[in-house]
Amino acid sequence: MAVVALCLHPDRKRVVDVAVQAAAWLLDRGHEVRLSDDDAEMAGLADLGVGARSLVDGLDVAVSLGGDGTMLRTVDLVADHGVPVIGVNLGTLGYLTEVEPQHVEVALERFLAGDHDIEIRMRMSVEVDGRSCDGPGACTVPALNEAVVGKTPTGQIVRVRVLIDGEELATYSADGIIIATPTGSTAYAWSAGGPIVSPAHAALLLTPVAPHMVFDRSLVLPPQSCIRLEIASDRPATLSVDGRNLGLLEEGDAVVCTVAPRPAALVTFEPRNFLRILKSKFRLDDLSEP
Repeated sequence: MAVVALCLHPDRKRVVDVAVQAAAWLLDRGHEVRLSDDDAEMAGLADLGVGARSLVDGLDVAVSLGGDGTMLRTVDLVADHGVPVIGVNLGTLGYLTEVEPQHVEVALERFLAGDHDIEIRMRMSVEVDGRSCDGPGACTVPALNEAVVGKTPTGQIVRVRVLIDGEELATYSADGIIIATPTGSTAYAWSAGGPIVSPAHAALLLTPVAPHMVFDRSLVLPPQSCIRLEIASDRPATLSVDGRNLGLLEEGDAVVCTVAPRPAALVTFEPRNFLRILKSKFRLDDLSEP
């Protein structure tokens, strides 16, 4: 018997339909199904709802039902416990997800039979060094994609002092600074002009957003690097991690990005060809047509 968690996008009816179908398929075969209390209530599966701590206890696999945002949330919930994630694409782009909703039962059957591979993805550890934290590690969150120190809704640019392994690089005046993983290189960092890096690599990417300075290039740094971003003016900045707003940073506050101790484990069912996925998701074949 396997223990399977279902993690749902909160605002899509089709997600509920797929979740109910997947839960019934698993329960009929004697497996245990868990959802968070909120997801279980939304799906009408209240008897399968559990608290956050119980969700990962003894878990064999988590199934993300939604888009890339749901996938990020699912990885955040289970990666520190070494639990692999199956991504089901019920979103739009679906760069992180592999399984289409009509193939959920096939994917579950293959996983339970051991007919799958595990793809390891580097994650970051994002620590806030500021007045609101009670000590080292007190304000630390993981990231599969990126951490962004950016301007507030007032629109004023931020000034961010960047140090790499304790050595000062520069003080940026910009709309923001993105620190991304290779997985996150196809997200916000790509939109800001950063490089696309194969997720098979381990690296930290530093990309400025609309910098008001001559040096505007991205940096690709070794995974063992320690990147420190310090707020260098009285203008506050916002911190977001994997699309979640974590609040304001004031002058003197800092964000420290390093490689996370536990990577993400993504379930794959076919060999993943990075270039083929890239061409498909960004429709590069369409651009080559006369």
